[in-house]
Amino acid sequence: MLKFPAHSWRNTIFMRQVIIYLIVILPIILLGVYLYNWSYKNASEGLSRTSEAQLSNYLEAFNREIEWMELQEFDLLEDNELNRLVVTWEMMDNVEKRASLNYLIRRLTSFKNSSVYIKDVYVHIRPVNKTISFGNAISDLDVEKFNYFRFSIGRSEQRLVKWGNTLHLSTSKYNGMKGEEPLFVIQIELDREKLRYALDQVNIYPESGSFLISDTTGFVLMSDEQLSGRLQGDIREVEEASTTKLIIDGKKYHIDKAHSDKLGVTVASYLPEETVRKPLGKFVIWAWLFAIMTFIAIAIYSYSTYKFVHKPLLLLVQSFRRMEGGALDIHIEHEEKDEFGYLYNRFNQMLNKLQALIDQDFKQKLMMQRAELKQLQSQINPHFLYNSFFILNSLARTGDTERIEEFTNMLGEYFRFITRNGEDNVLLAEETKHSRMYTEIQKLRFSRRIRVEFDELPKEMANIRVPRLIIQPIIENAYEHSLEKMTEDGLLRVAFELDETAAQIIVENNGNRLSDTEIEDLQNRLDSPSESYEMTGMMNIHRRILLTYGKNSGLLLSRSELNGLKVVIRIKLKEEKWIA
Repeated sequence: MLKFPAHSWRNTIFMRQVIIYLIVILPIILLGVYLYNWSYKNASEGLSRTSEAQLSNYLEAFNREIEWMELQEFDLLEDNELNRLVVTWEMMDNVEKRASLNYLIRRLTSFKNSSVYIKDVYVHIRPVNKTISFGNAISDLDVEKFNYFRFSIGRSEQRLVKWGNTLHLSTSKYNGMKGEEPLFVIQIELDREKLRYALDQVNIYPESGSFLISDTTGFVLMSDEQLSGRLQGDIREVEEASTTKLIIDGKKYHIDKAHSDKLGVTVASYLPEETVRKPLGKFVIWAWLFAIMTFIAIAIYSYSTYKFVHKPLLLLVQSFRRMEGGALDIHIEHEEKDEFGYLYNRFNQMLNKLQALIDQDFKQKLMMQRAELKQLQSQINPHFLYNSFFILNSLARTGDTERIEEFTNMLGEYFRFITRNGEDNVLLAEETKHSRMYTEIQKLRFSRRIRVEFDELPKEMANIRVPRLIIQPIIENAYEHSLEKMTEDGLLRVAFELDETAAQIIVENNGNRLSDTEIEDLQNRLDSPSESYEMTGMMNIHRRILLTYGKNSGLLLSRSELNGLKVVIRIKLKEEKWIA
């Protein structure tokens, strides 16, 4: 018996790898992780404090501007000239109307110029049916805006209202009667571009950006419109956390935000992670040192792993694969006195024993299979002989000497095929020729009742080697159990198919003698490995094909499109040895 070599635990491959890993890799990894995390945390916190301060200042400035607009809006709401115009419009002459309207336009111009964030100011006057604004001067009443902004007042607690793609402020003047429409509605349209410009001033780092979100209206304004569409799905996620990180198009962004309860808006800024890491520049030397040491450690670890583990394992795996393929004359060696040396020696001993057992058992098994194949083949030969004598007897009684001569010639060719040599397998071309000869013999008897469609054998299938008598008995079975009992319009069809994995010979007829249940039962009997069934001709063929070609070959039974039995002889072609 081979003894495992005695040696110290320090010589084991496992301990070598553990020691190398701990000595070389672990301290470097721990040092690098600590330095990186500490530096990144400090840089990230510093950027967050700066960004949040900028966002808070922006919100305070924006809130002051909104409060100023609301004061101006209230002042305009109580303007004497505007209220006089609304109440006495019908009593004014054209000169007075024009003077009042011009005054209102000047007032709106002054209102608009009072804040950089105002794009336009509208006054929608219902009694006059006019909309007066800085940009469009005097026009017909914009009923849609009138209704929208009068209903938006008091409908939401938010001071800012969304219309289109920008924000608005609005207020209304009522006549004091409950349920009546307001006399006029003041609408202030905020300048989207100016708001974006102000947002852009918050961005103090390259490639950074910011956006404004309204809590209830769904309004979103971004300093970088190109990123807007890609960030829309993550905006609500940003609102739920004070600081977070997002990945957009595979790029990481650092997010900070500030919220204003007065305005009902949130302002957030985003910054690429590369910018956050820029303060780590002073650790470049450490990073390079870490990278070099890591590379050296990985090289040492990889080389040792390859030499002591991977290479011996690879040789052992390759040897097992060669053994699985049937190669038993393998001998492997290992220079080191470690676990692989022990495994290699045991592997070589195993192969020697396995070779001896296989030489004995496998050869016996092959001899038994060959004997069974011969027995099954000889079992099927007498069937056609019996039927041939019956046909010859019938022709002799009719005195048709020409047909007797033709029949005996074909019968001689048939027996020549049977007796000319002792080979177990023949070319499919020869087997097909023999089967075609059989159908010609049967046509002498059933030409008026049975028609035969026998396709030509494809050239690609001609040289496939098959067991003897696998097609003709199937044809004989079709005649005996289906077609012979038909008084007219019998049809037998033989076809061939070939694909990359298998060749198929298809024999089908239109004799409706079997039910679907009976066909299924026949297939189950063929597929059953039990020896309790009687050995029929069809089972004979199925067994011989399985013995010759192995799994996924044999007979497949089903209902034919002709309404009779369809038999598919499937021959697996994965191994080139079946092609001559």
